[in-house]
Amino acid sequence: VLYRAAGEPSVTGITNKFTDNKQGKYYYNAVLWASNKGIVNGATATTFAPNASCTRGQMVTFLWRANGSPEPKSMTTSFTDVKSGAYYEKAVAWAVENNVTTGTSSTTFSPDASVTRAQAVTFQWRAAGAPAAEGTNAFADVSASAFYAPAVQWAVNAGVTTGTSDTTFSPNSNCLRAQIVSFLYRSAK
Repeated sequence: VLYRAAGEPSVTGITNKFTDNKQGKYYYNAVLWASNKGIVNGATATTFAPNASCTRGQMVTFLWRANGSPEPKSMTTSFTDVKSGAYYEKAVAWAVENNVTTGTSSTTFSPDASVTRAQAVTFQWRAAGAPAAEGTNAFADVSASAFYAPAVQWAVNAGVTTGTSDTTFSPNSNCLRAQIVSFLYRSAK
């Protein structure tokens, strides 16, 4: 097992079932943990696809599963692009009920669109109750007025991410599957 930061869940005794989840990669422990907990599935039975972009539907589903897959009070949303029976339907309904998302418009969620790094940390921050974010933003590409600014600061403070460099967060870049599971793993209690 690789180095585990304080507070991160243990992955001792978990078997790696993905050929593309290599020891030494920043996401190795996170993939072990998330797949063992049933939070994520592989792209195939033997591959995880860590460098593939994650969709908004996948992100919300991973977050919902990480929170115990709670039953939503209602399956009704205003999103016309969330089809009945879709794998992400319950997750989206839960996310709307818990103010994790308002969608990409009042009638669309865009489940097949790639989730950006800004959206991913914002979903996670809101799911955590939108805690106050203290400190000074070190990222030149995160404006203080951006909707995701407090989420990014919370993510840095909580050790969820350090950004893509010391001075950039890359908020509009697609968030990769490896990044998503790493964010969830680092914030797991």
